[in-house]
Amino acid sequence: MASATIKRRTEEKPVNGFLTISTISKAVAAGSTWEDKDEFLDVIYWMRQVFGLVQGLIWGLLPLKGFFGLLLFFVFNLGIIYLYYNSFQKIDDEEYGGASEILKEGLMTSFAAFLVTWIIIYSSLHTSS
Repeated sequence: MASATIKRRTEEKPVNGFLTISTISKAVAAGSTWEDKDEFLDVIYWMRQVFGLVQGLIWGLLPLKGFFGLLLFFVFNLGIIYLYYNSFQKIDDEEYGGASEILKEGLMTSFAAFLVTWIIIYSSLHTSS
């Protein structure tokens, strides 16, 4: 009875777009099978949000500024996602509407999180008040 309850909990759909434990385990395992298209796109979305925050923190600490910092954000963010789905997960991007559909999933929200984090960290550490 207890194992059935645990199994049912792990098979539940994520609430409000958050990832379940089974989804996270598939995300970190190479070459996972994704039956649900939205599940894989949720992984891309949340991975990108984490990368955006981490990049904003690093860019603020370094201190990068200007167009060069923005350009590096897009190069790293798009590059990491491309390598993840193409090399690590070996996903056929045509099943998801092409490479552009996967690469733009969550990009603008990640960019917003990156900018806010970068500006706050940079301003608090590298400007005199």
